[in-house]
Amino acid sequence: MTDKAPEAFRTISEVAEQLDVPQHVLRFWETRFSQIRPMKRGGGRRYYRPADVDLLKGIRTLLYGEGYTIRGAQKILKDNGIAHVIGIGRGEVSVDPAEETVKAARKSVAKPAETKAASAPAEAPAAPGEVKIVHELTPAQIDELRLVLTDLAAAKRLLVPDQPK
Repeated sequence: MTDKAPEAFRTISEVAEQLDVPQHVLRFWETRFSQIRPMKRGGGRRYYRPADVDLLKGIRTLLYGEGYTIRGAQKILKDNGIAHVIGIGRGEVSVDPAEETVKAARKSVAKPAETKAASAPAEAPAAPGEVKIVHELTPAQIDELRLVLTDLAAAKRLLVPDQPK
């Protein structure tokens, strides 16, 4: 590869060589990540800006380095934005899978106390001679269970890729 100025545009072959991925993978990523928008000249020839290359580096890191699925990387882009993934590509931002898992768990699981009060009918009293078992969990135990469930869901996504939600 010839030496170019850092702000120079790159061809698809230069970017593919720099990221160590085949050109068809870059074209495929364009179909899956709408944020990847290289300039196209006559004949459909692609030219990548430096920010495009950094975004591609971030996506490559998420997919190949961190083991995310396409959907997982799309979710990180959606939740955290292009600048976050560009930062990953530049090595300025580290990917903390545990933090991503915690964020996802907190967003996707409603607080039981909030939903119980609003939607649960009053419990019937125990019949004579019947022992009613009541499980009271502390907020810390509930948070821990949420994290375990999220970890299990993430493990399932790794074992069974591209499954519907």
